Amino acid sequence: MQDRDYGASDDISAPARYFALVAGVVYLLVGLLGFIPGLRHAPPAGAPDLAVHSQYGYLLGLFPVNILHNLVHLLIGILGIIAYRRLDTSVNYARGLAIFYGLLAVMGLFPVLKTTFKLIPIFSHDIWLHALTAIIAAIFGFAMAKRPTMTRAAGPA
Repeated sequence: MQDRDYGASDDISAPARYFALVAGVVYLLVGLLGFIPGLRHAPPAGAPDLAVHSQYGYLLGLFPVNILHNLVHLLIGILGIIAYRRLDTSVNYARGLAIFYGLLAVMGLFPVLKTTFKLIPIFSHDIWLHALTAIIAAIFGFAMAKRPTMTRAAGPA
């Protein structure tokens, strides 16, 4: 037996693969936007203190970011674009994203964890955005994903 090859035109693979591609492109762009000073506003008075102050601010005035946060977004974006190539990797990407962002959404609710140990801000509007990402990724990774089937190699039985 051999694994079925899921090409770009395979209808079964379209939802998970296109989710990985779209999520990858979006996170890559968000990661890049976080490096543009004009799109990042200074943290308001009373914002949690971080150990990593480099590029700390609020992207579009809403989402707290810093250099580490931006690098995580870039990594997630690159992984999504890479995962798009195959069904199994795109499904695993969606599942991993659901778990990772679900965990971050919950962590953002606890004052002691909302800065991921003072390294990366995950509070404010990031909480609902992380929860939304987790839900959408879970839909594509768990609910909609179909397991690849094994096919027999051509030849006598």
